[in-house]
Amino acid sequence: MISRYWSCRIKPGEEDNYVSYLKEEILPHLSTLEGFCGASIRRRDYGRFPEFLFISEWTSKEAIKAFAGEDIHLAVISEKAQKMMRSFDMEVRHYERIHSA
Repeated sequence: MISRYWSCRIKPGEEDNYVSYLKEEILPHLSTLEGFCGASIRRRDYGRFPEFLFISEWTSKEAIKAFAGEDIHLAVISEKAQKMMRSFDMEVRHYERIHSA
């Protein structure tokens, strides 16, 4: 299992729109992809721009490639989402699960 971590800062007033976008468009799309195992959305209030962390779970790097392309470390961000953001990670962090309790 591989976890894919990506974060962004959202413009004030766009928080609910961003969460709706993830829940109504991104998560349904991801759930159609082979190897996608689920995701969670985290938020922390940090200064003027709330930070969101999107964590997705995948069965393999090959499954991630089918979604993200050959360079799985590059973020995949739609133009629609970028309009809601103040800033975002250009790269994604991946962690392989080695133990779970």
